[in-house]
Amino acid sequence: MRKFGLIGFPLTHSFSKKYFTEKFEKEGIVNCQFELYEIPDIGDFESVLKENPGLEGMSVTIPYKQDVIRLLHELDPACELIGAVNCILIRNGYRKGFNTDYIGFKESLKNWLGSDIPKALVLGTGGASKAVKVALRDLGVDFLSVSRSPRENQITYDDLKQNPAFLQNFPLIINTTPLGTFPKTEEMPDIPVEMLNSNHRVYDLVYNPAETTLMKACIQKGGNAKNGMDMLVLQAEAAWTIWNS
Repeated sequence: MRKFGLIGFPLTHSFSKKYFTEKFEKEGIVNCQFELYEIPDIGDFESVLKENPGLEGMSVTIPYKQDVIRLLHELDPACELIGAVNCILIRNGYRKGFNTDYIGFKESLKNWLGSDIPKALVLGTGGASKAVKVALRDLGVDFLSVSRSPRENQITYDDLKQNPAFLQNFPLIINTTPLGTFPKTEEMPDIPVEMLNSNHRVYDLVYNPAETTLMKACIQKGGNAKNGMDMLVLQAEAAWTIWNS
């Protein structure tokens, strides 16, 4: 039996297990299973591998996309640039890290907006944001990061409220935070939604619910919005390709 799995915390609602289980059944892929390994500390990853010596590949989700790097033997070059891992290939105990979030987001954004992608505000600075920013750079898209504290090429949520020019000049808003995810669906990043208009586009990496509070706010102002479901599908398929390489 070929074994694959997902580490993260919490894993109450996992896309990966459902997706791969259905993929195996639909495509007649036999002797494969995908399991969830909810670990409260990244140090527990070693125990998961020890207790499941047949694991060939792992997906990685919040909050371990950066912490897991120190437990790997090698990183794909793109992964080194991003500084976050969401896919691990395991061969005879040797672990190599990849980032398929980058692949999934880049293809999904191009499919949605085409080649003419406007300037973007990237909400959040976690592991997912790193893949998004490298993809935007590779697509030649200007962007600013938005977080609670200012840094180089990074503004704050207060800056957005105090200076309408940011939202006017950066009409694409990409939410890389988990805010709005089920069950806390009423939550959303602290941006001035009253300033949104028909020129705005919201790409929310959250996929459950299918329409987040942030997406609804943009749509109500005449803009367009999409969730992260097809990004998830694209990154999952990229992971499957890596595990079978």
